[in-house]
Amino acid sequence: MEIRTIGIDLAKDVFELHGVDGKGRVVLQRRLTRKRLLECLAKLPACLVGMEACGSAHYWARAISQLGHEVRLMSPQFTRAYLRGNKNDANDAAAICEAVSRPSMRFVPVKKQPQQDIAALHRVRAQLTKSRTALANQIRGLLGEYGIAVVRGIDRLRRALPVILEDEANGLSGMFRETLAEMAERLQWLDERCQRYERRMELVFRQDEGAKCLGQIEGVGPLIATALVAAVGNAREFKSGRELAAWLGLVPRQHSSGGRRVLLGISKRGDRYLRTLMIHGARAALRVAQRKSDPRSGWTSRIKLRRGPNVAAVALANKNARVMWALLVRGDNYRTLAAA
Repeated sequence: MEIRTIGIDLAKDVFELHGVDGKGRVVLQRRLTRKRLLECLAKLPACLVGMEACGSAHYWARAISQLGHEVRLMSPQFTRAYLRGNKNDANDAAAICEAVSRPSMRFVPVKKQPQQDIAALHRVRAQLTKSRTALANQIRGLLGEYGIAVVRGIDRLRRALPVILEDEANGLSGMFRETLAEMAERLQWLDERCQRYERRMELVFRQDEGAKCLGQIEGVGPLIATALVAAVGNAREFKSGRELAAWLGLVPRQHSSGGRRVLLGISKRGDRYLRTLMIHGARAALRVAQRKSDPRSGWTSRIKLRRGPNVAAVALANKNARVMWALLVRGDNYRTLAAA
């Protein structure tokens, strides 16, 4: 039995396989449990294996590659066009098998385990930050019900909580004062946890040469550098810096027809977390750009005056993405242009 291409529909416990030969004839249709998947693939000759880039896909890609197969991951939205008939596991596997053999298909780079380790740090920190923001908003809202208004900003809330708890003339009852003290302790605990993960990322940043090189760019710090390294690795899967910027959703979204070219806002594709970090980093760089005289700062300042700070921040994030691609692919050090 000759098998050239296999499509695998991933799940938690049950996996559907669909294999074809060199002429596209179906030669394999099988449903396997989680324990038998690698055992079955180990008995097959080396072939092209396609999967959707979903949960656990990177783990299975690494495990199947060790068996000698060539594994390619695809975005689920690109395999949907090849689905025939109703949606079920068997038809999904057939669509994946058809999509992976297309020469024009775009593939997702397989993450190595160190990349996933760094990505896990970022995901946990993001969840802690989200919980901390929700808790701070709840504290501020509850205090408002008692006639106590706290100025916006989590730092101001931290400073105000001890004062509010010690003030016996603010009319707070003993029950609510006890509840507020517990919430303040929980807010402090979340602060300590966030700082702990940030210190871990700082350690990863200092140990990774590629991340340290990216950190030299204005508007790129340890968070952005480590997040990009975790997401793209060495960036060689992208043909150009613009392709990386498009993957991050930092390029205009097109809605063109009939020869009329229409460019709307940014596409917002790809990793929202990484795109958010890059835009916030660009905003930080914009705040000090007007005090500098180098060509890069002058370019960002002109865009800010002409189009506003939001457009300028996205434009700078786009430029930073292209620069980071060049540094990762070529292995160069970042070189700033001298002031004019």
